[in-house]
Amino acid sequence: MKASRIVAAGAAAGVTVLALSAPAFAHVSVQPEGTAAKGGYAVIDFKVPNERDDASTTKIEVNFPTDHPLASVMPEPMPGWKIEVTKSKLAKPLEMHGEKITEAVSKVTWTADGKGIEPGYFEKFPLSVGQLPEDTDQLAFKALQTYSNKEVVRWIEVPQKGKEEPDNPAPVLELSAASEDGHHGAAADDDSDAKSAEKASTHTADDSASSDGTDTTARVLGIVGIVVGAAGVAYGVLAGRRRSNA
Repeated sequence: MKASRIVAAGAAAGVTVLALSAPAFAHVSVQPEGTAAKGGYAVIDFKVPNERDDASTTKIEVNFPTDHPLASVMPEPMPGWKIEVTKSKLAKPLEMHGEKITEAVSKVTWTADGKGIEPGYFEKFPLSVGQLPEDTDQLAFKALQTYSNKEVVRWIEVPQKGKEEPDNPAPVLELSAASEDGHHGAAADDDSDAKSAEKASTHTADDSASSDGTDTTARVLGIVGIVVGAAGVAYGVLAGRRRSNA
């Protein structure tokens, strides 16, 4: 009897632990495709899992940080979803490519016009964003997830370093350091590829020149060797004749 009670208590405790830890494993999150470097541009994906067994996710709202506004936000078309981009006036205009930007994207909303995200599935919602700020290490995006049963889950609690993750953490994008040459993102990759190609071309030319020089040297040494060999043979013949005459 004791053994059965212990097993039952252990099972109950295990279920409780899983129930309490579930939100930490399945929540709206954001990750870059590649890197998200400070001062550059990036494509970022908001990963949205469905946490309910009896309802589908039918709407996702992602709010952008107001302390570090992003002037350029472009969503990727997604079958089965209607996308709405909301812009707001900036208290302090931004400068981008020599132009003043007076408004920035404050929210992007995806609304399902089909089944949405059904139970047991997740979906990624990509955005092209920039120019990323240079004076912070991360960006927090507060998100709202709406289900087909009208339930709304608010992922708005910004995690704090040194503290436990909150029950409803906001998606946080970690920013990497800018490259040393000042280039960012795809432009930096293109420049790097160009430099690599130029370097490879230079090495090829140098190798070709070196190879030509080596071949020329080998030919000269070969000719010199033949001449020296012929002179040695002639000398030997003459020496032999002299001995015979003597």
